[in-house]
Amino acid sequence: MLQKVESIRTSPDHLQAHPHPGRISRTSPKTSTTTNASVQTRLNRRNNAKQAQAKKRDALVSATRVFGGVDGAPRIVAVIPLCPDVDTKAIVTSLADSLDVSADDCPQTGLWKMKSFYAALDACKVADYVVFALSTSVEVDAWGDTLLRTLQAQGLPDVVTLAASDPTIDPKSRPGILKSLLSFIQYFVPSLTRVFDMSASSDRLNALRALSEGKPADVRWREGRSWILCETANWEDGQMKVTGVVRGSSLSANRLVHLPNFGDFQIAKILNLGQILSAALPRHPKSGQTVTMDVEPTVLAEPDAEEADSLVSSNDPDDLANEQTWPTEEEMNGGGGLEQSSLPDAEIGTTPHRVKRIPKGMSAYQASWIVDESDDEDDEDPDAKLQGEEVEMEEVTEEVEEMQDMLMDEDIETERRVAFEDLDNEEEERQLNSWRNRQREEEDDLQFPDEIDTPQDIPARVRFQRYRGMRSFRTSPWDPFENLPRDYARIFQFEDFKRTERSVRRRAEQEIAVVEPGNRVTVILKDVPREAATTGLVMIFALLQHEHKTSVLNFTLQRNTEYDGTVRSKDPLLLCVGPRRLRVNPIYSQHTRGGGKGSNNVHKFERFLRHGLTSVATTYGPVIFGTQPCTFLRETSDLQAPQLVAMGSFLNPDTTRIIAKRIILTGHPFKVHKKTATVRYLFFNSDDVHYFKPIQLHTKHGRTGHIRESLGTHGYLKAHFDGPINQMDTVCMSLYKRVFPKFSNLWTGAPEIAAADADAMEE
Repeated sequence: MLQKVESIRTSPDHLQAHPHPGRISRTSPKTSTTTNASVQTRLNRRNNAKQAQAKKRDALVSATRVFGGVDGAPRIVAVIPLCPDVDTKAIVTSLADSLDVSADDCPQTGLWKMKSFYAALDACKVADYVVFALSTSVEVDAWGDTLLRTLQAQGLPDVVTLAASDPTIDPKSRPGILKSLLSFIQYFVPSLTRVFDMSASSDRLNALRALSEGKPADVRWREGRSWILCETANWEDGQMKVTGVVRGSSLSANRLVHLPNFGDFQIAKILNLGQILSAALPRHPKSGQTVTMDVEPTVLAEPDAEEADSLVSSNDPDDLANEQTWPTEEEMNGGGGLEQSSLPDAEIGTTPHRVKRIPKGMSAYQASWIVDESDDEDDEDPDAKLQGEEVEMEEVTEEVEEMQDMLMDEDIETERRVAFEDLDNEEEERQLNSWRNRQREEEDDLQFPDEIDTPQDIPARVRFQRYRGMRSFRTSPWDPFENLPRDYARIFQFEDFKRTERSVRRRAEQEIAVVEPGNRVTVILKDVPREAATTGLVMIFALLQHEHKTSVLNFTLQRNTEYDGTVRSKDPLLLCVGPRRLRVNPIYSQHTRGGGKGSNNVHKFERFLRHGLTSVATTYGPVIFGTQPCTFLRETSDLQAPQLVAMGSFLNPDTTRIIAKRIILTGHPFKVHKKTATVRYLFFNSDDVHYFKPIQLHTKHGRTGHIRESLGTHGYLKAHFDGPINQMDTVCMSLYKRVFPKFSNLWTGAPEIAAADADAMEE
């Protein structure tokens, strides 16, 4: 026994090395096993940081390379006055004087002074920097506030804010004024940190330093696109030559370009300028002048006949491809033996004539007062017509009066028929009230959404024959290709829009025959109107492939909080998206949170665009790639002072999105017995009850049911529900119909013909 005890005592190291036999000890991942491993990890982190820093530096150098060098592109600065008393010429002159540069040739009007609302928007689209000029004594008016909100929604590059110098302001109060102006402008541009005072020379130099140093901020909707601000524009024989510096991405001659207010055009060729700044050629070091060399213009790029985009924007539907009806024998025989008129057809441009039978010897003036029998035969009752025929036969038997045919001018009769008819006081008051009650209609629709009264003078099965019932709004089947209008045959549909966009951008990056940004070129456009070269601000934007095709456009938008007018579906608005401006009549629908669309892709139609809700606006228009911002404007009597209605962004061109207009027919539970009720006022005849019997009913308190039978002939019905209902409840039936938008038109700057007002008066 002693030997065994001693053997156990002689092995304490074994017990300490393996306190728990069979268990593997765990090593913490935070502790490094060796010193070399910790050093290697620290070196890897340092190397990754250096690589990221070098990558950022290379990106900054490549972005600013277009502005560097002797022949670098100039920076575009748009000076936008926001107050009526701001003199932009004085601001530009003051900035030039701080650099000891003469500004005597600075005109009063130019690219930097924009009195036009839309020209200011276009200037900010191509600008590298935007300078907002504020006044120290006059507040920003409604025009400036609307412009700021529109530019904020459109997307702004780097912004510099200046306060105009005013010698009448006390120098002690200027810091407080500048602080107030900074607080105002930060609401629209939160990244601003200061407002430069033009009365201080140091602030003028700092403002110029902010405009001339660094890299301009990128505007997201301009990524992957190229544009040119025109320096000179010449028009000759239908072709316009636009000279300028290519900016943004590379410019391809196979793609179309967009001229604001004029449309899309094809590129004939791209030339380089005849004068090239020879920055790369050897120069004398003591000479401070740049050596120039005159060379012949050469063609940089020409469109490929197979790869170039066409100007075809919509399909031409073939009506003969549809289902046809075989003509009858009478139609094939040329009208079924009808007597052909022996009178010759009227010549083109002349007034048409018609023949009137009058007594012989009567003049044309006297004949114009005779009313033909065909004019009043619809107004006479059958009994009076028969009596008149008997009297006429008696007169004919007594005396036969000699008659003759006379050609009558149609304009005399037309003038008598379409003469202005003054409305009576009641009708005039009715139309006036209908025009003024749009706000009341919106409030009623908000309180009783989609509810209408069942008409009594026309059967409901006839009035609502285009509507259908749906058991579930999200899951009930609805074929998106049934009963489509003819306009759907004109538009294009994408099988996979996201995949198409990726392939278009990839092909644009891989294209070889392109002009890189930073080159000063002359772009020759085909079939351009002469007016395009005479506008004050000429710019062209390159379009991506397929962006000229017409499809269904869906935009997510929210109403402007400062606009308090009524916005109804199909009201005429002005859509500004990317470089385009379109006249649209959008229809609005609900936007499902998270982008969900259910299994049937059905979305509820909205009659009004409301505050605080995100809606989807749908219209026909040219295809758009990317999440481009959009603004909806409403034109006023002043063409250059529109109202900002809503702003948002492009969603998708989904042609299978079903916008369903809902109407709710309501009835009153006349008698109630537990789950069964006798309902009236839902319909007014028994045939309508049988026609709408398969459609499910619901109540405002959440009960669902169905029609069992019709009672009597006045539209009473017996309905059964899933639970007891209250007699104070309301029985409802929901019906749905698909609605479609209207085609958009290019905005050309001319005022729109006020045809929508007449339609609104008749609603």
